[in-house]
Amino acid sequence: MGSKNKQKRFRENETFDNVFQPTRSQLVDQVYEHKGNWNKNVFKNNNPLVLELGCGKGEYSVALAEKYPDKNFIGIDIKGARFWRGAKTATEKNMPNVAFIRTQIELVESVFAENEVDEIWITFPDPQIKYKRTKHRMTNSQFLKRYKTILKPDGIMNLKTDSEFMHGYTLGLLHGEGHEVLHSNNDVYRQDGSPEEVTSIQTHYESIYLEQNKPITYIRFKIN
Repeated sequence: MGSKNKQKRFRENETFDNVFQPTRSQLVDQVYEHKGNWNKNVFKNNNPLVLELGCGKGEYSVALAEKYPDKNFIGIDIKGARFWRGAKTATEKNMPNVAFIRTQIELVESVFAENEVDEIWITFPDPQIKYKRTKHRMTNSQFLKRYKTILKPDGIMNLKTDSEFMHGYTLGLLHGEGHEVLHSNNDVYRQDGSPEEVTSIQTHYESIYLEQNKPITYIRFKIN
């Protein structure tokens, strides 16, 4: 993507009512106004709050929001030029139940309050295969602790990935740390049992993976 195109998208993001871009100092200083008040301030209802972490173009967030109008969805990514697409689509379709936040996933506890979130989706994250990149894997122990803080006690986690490494790593970690695996499937389109929203929604990159005959895996779990 050219720099001019990126700048255009950044400027357009600033005009969208569904895009939020807190400063790092607001988050680090724990003074972000919407923390603990997303439903009250932004969605104006008490519906369940669902996050998509590392949302990319926001395709999954938008599709879930269309599918479940009685839930609120927030896609989070540090790259605003990517989720511009999802924000623009949601704006054009006048969808009141989806928003986007530009921030690092590491700061998620500064964006949401304890027990504020009902469900989290992680879709096709970078598996960070090299050992020295373990700390960046979005399902490592440190990240799971962050998610547990913002999730309600019965909150649900979802991991959908084309990486067999990421699937195996996460499954092993969950079993090793005593978390509750509710469902696991290492090829969702060839094996029955996955929730309907796992197989009925496909991102652009997921369709490419499927054309390459890469199995798509899924884990649904609770953090204990």
